[in-house]
Parts: sequence; C-alpha cells; structure tokens
Amino acid sequence: MSASLAPENTLLLELDSGVVTIELLPELAPQHVERIKALATAGFYDGTPFHRVIDGFMAQGGDPTGTGTGGSEHPDLPAEFSPPAKAKFARGVCGMARTNNPNSANSQFFIMFAPAPSLDGQYTIWGRVVDGMDLVDKIKRGQGPNGIAREPDRVKSMRVGTAAAASPAEGVDSTPAADA
Repeated sequence: MSASLAPENTLLLELDSGVVTIELLPELAPQHVERIKALATAGFYDGTPFHRVIDGFMAQGGDPTGTGTGGSEHPDLPAEFSPPAKAKFARGVCGMARTNNPNSANSQFFIMFAPAPSLDGQYTIWGRVVDGMDLVDKIKRGQGPNGIAREPDRVKSMRVGTAAAASPAEGVDSTPAADA
C-alpha cells in the first residue's frame, strides 16, 4: 500500500548507499519528533557515525563523538513511551537511545533490524522507515556483544522533506489516538 507523507513529518536519511525515508510519528512522541526535526534542520546529524550496530537487532547513531556518550547541546527529553498495544519495536521502527534514566534521551537514535519486544513500552518510538529499509540493512555491523563499530558507516545528511512512502514498518499503528 502506497501513501503520500506530509513533508513536515518526513525525514530523509541519506547514506552512502542511498536515501532512507522515515515517517515521523508526532502523535506518539511530539517532543522527540520536534527534537529530531530541529537537529536534522541544523545539520547536527550530518557526518555522524552509526557507532553501535548489532546484527539482528538495531543500528544506533546520532552521537557526534561516536563514543555512545555524546549528544546535542539541548537538554535531555522526558520519556514519551507508547503502550505496547499502540506501538511496538518492529523492523524499521525508529527509537531514541537513552541511559538507564528513562528521561535521558537527547540526540541518539536507533533503527530496528528486527522486532525487539523487550523494548516495547521502555523506549520512545518517534518514527518508522517507509522506504529504503534495504539500505539500512547494509549498514556495517559492529563487533562484540555491544556491536561497537570500528570504521563505522556514517549519515551523509538528514533532512526534513518530501518523499513517496512505501508500506510502513510492522508493529506501529498509524491511526492517531483519540486521546492524543
């Protein structure tokens, strides 16, 4: 099923292999979506590495230091966890990375390679890949149990913009909540 995305809720993630289209989900996480949009518009993500990439799990980026401990100059965000009945961490879902503190998300994000029910209701979902998941699958995997990437693939650019959508990732209900 194909649909048009609202330009203001479309994120174009350019990798060396091509452009990944991500639908932003402000109805699930309005503050996180605004942060991603602001950082992308400012060029914050351009050149940042996918510093942690675990095969069969996820690719994590958004840290300009590449260490997994960096972030933006903005304050951390309060958690915007979705109930699992509304949104699940399925293949193609985009979430915000954080420390053990649920209110510590800042700029780091991850894209799921596969479902991870253990994350449902524990991390903020802010988007989903609607086109280009095959390009996400090509991101260079890291080593060891933590998937630390040596000579990692990098974000070429990330911008809010327009693109045609393919079918959405599984696990996220695209129907706006009545009480949102």
